[in-house]
Amino acid sequence: MSTRIAVVAFVAAIAAANLLIAWLGPWVSPINAFLLIGLDLSLRDWLHDKWRGQMWRMGALIATAGVLSYLMNPAAGRIAVASTAAFVLASSVDALVYQRLIDAKWLVRANGSNVAGAATDSVAFPIIAFGWFPGLPAIIGLQFAAKVAGGGIWSAVIAQVRR
Repeated sequence: MSTRIAVVAFVAAIAAANLLIAWLGPWVSPINAFLLIGLDLSLRDWLHDKWRGQMWRMGALIATAGVLSYLMNPAAGRIAVASTAAFVLASSVDALVYQRLIDAKWLVRANGSNVAGAATDSVAFPIIAFGWFPGLPAIIGLQFAAKVAGGGIWSAVIAQVRR
């Protein structure tokens, strides 16, 4: 897989997730979490290996996805801001865990850090985007489970491509 493909897929997945949330509301977040955010968490880990010492690039990708989401639908502004903030937090936690696992096999590093990133993003995003509402704990739990499961599947796919 080329770095360019990974970069485009990363930005496109975040923007698509943001636009779907803005259009359909919080109920779609577990589906996004499985399909799109699980992909992004795993791509972040792949890019981590490619961009050693240049992790500012990840911040640039996250900001680009937020701006793209807003430009495609200005009504998605709050979602774009929440997504950008949550993804910066989640990527930071993910990177710390990934780096601590650097001597482990790639799937262990990717999935271990995905769990930490998924937990951070699953709490931060809905709180920033929607505030408190009665169904929030269920959304957080479903998002977390979906991100971990999706990240597991996507990391296995990426591991095959890495070979």
